Amino acid sequence: MADTPKRRETKALEQGIITDPFEIARAEARNGLLQAYEGEQAALAAIERGNFKFRPSLISSLHRTALQGLSSYAGLYRPAAVEIDHSRHQPPESFLVPELIEDLCDFVNTKWDGESPLYLAAYTMWRLNWIHPFTDGNGRTSRIVSYVILSIRAGYVPCGSPSIPAQIEADRGPYFQALEAADEAWKLGELNLKPMQDLLETLLARQLVAFFQSVGGKMPLD
Repeated sequence: MADTPKRRETKALEQGIITDPFEIARAEARNGLLQAYEGEQAALAAIERGNFKFRPSLISSLHRTALQGLSSYAGLYRPAAVEIDHSRHQPPESFLVPELIEDLCDFVNTKWDGESPLYLAAYTMWRLNWIHPFTDGNGRTSRIVSYVILSIRAGYVPCGSPSIPAQIEADRGPYFQALEAADEAWKLGELNLKPMQDLLETLLARQLVAFFQSVGGKMPLD
């Protein structure tokens, strides 16, 4: 049986605005709900408009919501290098972040019509984590941004609860493994999104089945 991956954590570059653990937990819970709502509204607005361009402002806005009241860098790119505990990946230097974020958005926009929602979501999830553009909150932001991309590309916000981001929050082991697999492949000049795409596929299926069962649907017997 494989060992459970240790939790990947960004080493903070600043003293937080709040230091009391209880207040931090309460603020994170509040911000998480606000971030989820903001992401859903962004997806619904784009779907209603009928057109969408992935821009850095979406990433910054969702990060700002996640870190408001917790960090003076909420919504801002990190000003220095950063390390990730329990990961072999070393994020790029801070001066490269703005261009890398633009490249991420350009990639998604270019592939928008030719790739599936799951592929685009998987790429966004991994690449945003790989860039690690913020001092903190990179994982939270990558998960909601990926979910927004999935929803817009699919043409609707998936029904059911818990959502993909909530499922990852509850069990991060497979998520960490998928990130590490993509990181290691990238070091060799390869793009390997299969583990992440497979994970998102499984989580989406669970989310949709949960909705189906919540309205009285019965799963067929094997």
